[in-house]
Amino acid sequence: MIKKSIENLKIEALNAMQLEVHEAAKKPNDIILLSPTGSGKTVAFLMPILESLHKNVNGVQALIVVPSRELALQIEQVFKQMGTTYKVNCCYGGHATRTEKNNLIQPPAVLIGTPGRLAFHIRNENIDTSSIHFLVLDEFDKAMEYGFQDDMTFIVNSLRKLKKRMLTSATGMKEIPKFARLNNAIEINYLSHTPVQAEGLKLKVVKATTKDKIDSLFSLICKLGNKATLIFCNHRDAVDRISELLNRKGLIHGTFHGKMEQEDRERALIKFRNGTYQILITTDLASRGLDIPEIENIIHFQLPATEDILIHRNGRTARMNATGTAYIIIGPDEHLPKFIKEIPEEETMPSKNKIPDNTPWCTLYIGAGKKDKINKMDIVGMLLQKGKLHKDDLVLIEVLGFFGLCSGEKKCVNRCIEIN
Repeated sequence: MIKKSIENLKIEALNAMQLEVHEAAKKPNDIILLSPTGSGKTVAFLMPILESLHKNVNGVQALIVVPSRELALQIEQVFKQMGTTYKVNCCYGGHATRTEKNNLIQPPAVLIGTPGRLAFHIRNENIDTSSIHFLVLDEFDKAMEYGFQDDMTFIVNSLRKLKKRMLTSATGMKEIPKFARLNNAIEINYLSHTPVQAEGLKLKVVKATTKDKIDSLFSLICKLGNKATLIFCNHRDAVDRISELLNRKGLIHGTFHGKMEQEDRERALIKFRNGTYQILITTDLASRGLDIPEIENIIHFQLPATEDILIHRNGRTARMNATGTAYIIIGPDEHLPKFIKEIPEEETMPSKNKIPDNTPWCTLYIGAGKKDKINKMDIVGMLLQKGKLHKDDLVLIEVLGFFGLCSGEKKCVNRCIEIN
């Protein structure tokens, strides 16, 4: 089953970290996994979970606790890609509790959720915890940072039949809280294997001439042109300011931060993945645990406060042997953080800004999803038959709980809309 799952994930073989976790999971010890963003931690814990599942058990067997909705949905997607016969579900804030309760009537073998929502369902006896034997606290440090300690304490104390606990983190942890109740844990630490700057990453600095660095940011965007770019800010108001500027300039882009509605955040990520957005402005919420491939440029509009934050942000590019560039914009009163040991090359700005062309792709929103028994083939059939499109006109189709999104060239999507 493991071999087939690896094939379904379209990876040649497990990497060294994943193999070490796989071997450690065979022992009775619990596991602490410390490994950087983008190293494959999700697959590392899903493989031993899969091996621990039993077909004759009618109940939740493995519980994965995560700090964000996006990470829950991403893990669910990876598990589904593995092509197992086991059911998987997600529970998270912003999702209808009634829908989740109905899904739990026929419980999944693997349940993924945020601490608050999982605690809610356990308190209301919507989840029978007696069959749960495997617990993963994913991005554990982030969940603690978000203030989920009380909910996680309640969840762990509710699980009386646990045989295996696994904690994962992309940063080192000075102390593991006692409520985790780890049993002679094996620590697998790959953080020391990861340099501040990935091998395929170039680090450059842009020196802004004014304290308000937004003009320099715009010049850099113009210079980079129509390439996939993530712009990191420390605060939501900075995200909104940059978005207002790009709106005035007519540049299509997306935003992503914690105050946005869940559905809006999901749409923004999908549009960035499928090429409808080439620019995504975000807080550090997008620096960890999200599957956003093929990003060419990272821009630090506001300086990262710690080395860990810098590593996580930069980890969005130059992944899996690819190359990328990270730009740090420095104001006249700012200095490079001390944890950047080598002085980066300075990037010169053009004397005149040339606004890049917007992407030729756009996304068609479909107001029905998995809960309406709609799948990808249904959408493909509709677009090919009614929209008179060719299969090559379609780039990416994603179907979520209550809606679907399909991307393609604007002229094709517009033709489909006109016909329907």
